[in-house]
Amino acid sequence: MIAEDQKVLLVDPRGKRYLISAKKQEFHTDLGKIDLSEIIGKNFGDIIESHKGYKFKILKPRIVDFIDKMKRGPQIIHPKDAAQIVAFAGISPGDFIVEAGVGSGALTLFLANIVGPNGKIVSYEVREDFARLAWKNIEWAGFDDRVTIKLKSIYDGIDEKEVDHIILDLPQPERVVEHAVEALKPGGYFVAYTPCINQVARLYEKLREFREYFMRPKTIECLVREQEVREECIRPRTRMIAHTGYITFARKI
Repeated sequence: MIAEDQKVLLVDPRGKRYLISAKKQEFHTDLGKIDLSEIIGKNFGDIIESHKGYKFKILKPRIVDFIDKMKRGPQIIHPKDAAQIVAFAGISPGDFIVEAGVGSGALTLFLANIVGPNGKIVSYEVREDFARLAWKNIEWAGFDDRVTIKLKSIYDGIDEKEVDHIILDLPQPERVVEHAVEALKPGGYFVAYTPCINQVARLYEKLREFREYFMRPKTIECLVREQEVREECIRPRTRMIAHTGYITFARKI
């Protein structure tokens, strides 16, 4: 049963999605206005009608809906890359993560959903405007119970110890390697997302200096191409989500 102020996803007859809260107010669309108070007490999967008679399906929002509908400023880490980070680093419920370069907070939301209420994320960000935007998204998604944002450069050091993973979206991840040695638990992952291969080269050079602390690093790139499925023809779409960034993983030993 849906409670007051609970987030819900409304899907109109065209498939357009609206992520809203069930509360005592009207919500206006081009298909008519909806009395959101009527959602309270309903169940996911039920229908609500606009004053024009259009039917909207009520669904439970998932993390992909929050990321799709969040407010954006700087470029985000795409879900395809966030999924690789989670998979290759083995990020799990209850993990303690330090990240840097929070931006709009998309990766933060993705990770916060994975670590759960018993996990913890500390996000370093040097720009106050990015930190404010990210925090609004974090509160809106309901993850402020497990995320902290610090206005500090991680290049200057990591305050936290016994960290499960360190995840960076920064121009110079090599400057964090030495700090990661002190902060990471044995078996924890150092992860760097970098758009350019010369950044990867610099990181590998630094990791070689600390090779007694890390297993051999691995760098991947994820390309996603959707398939076009029609009765007369099934084929790959001509457009695809190609290069967005390289992801480097180094596990502490």
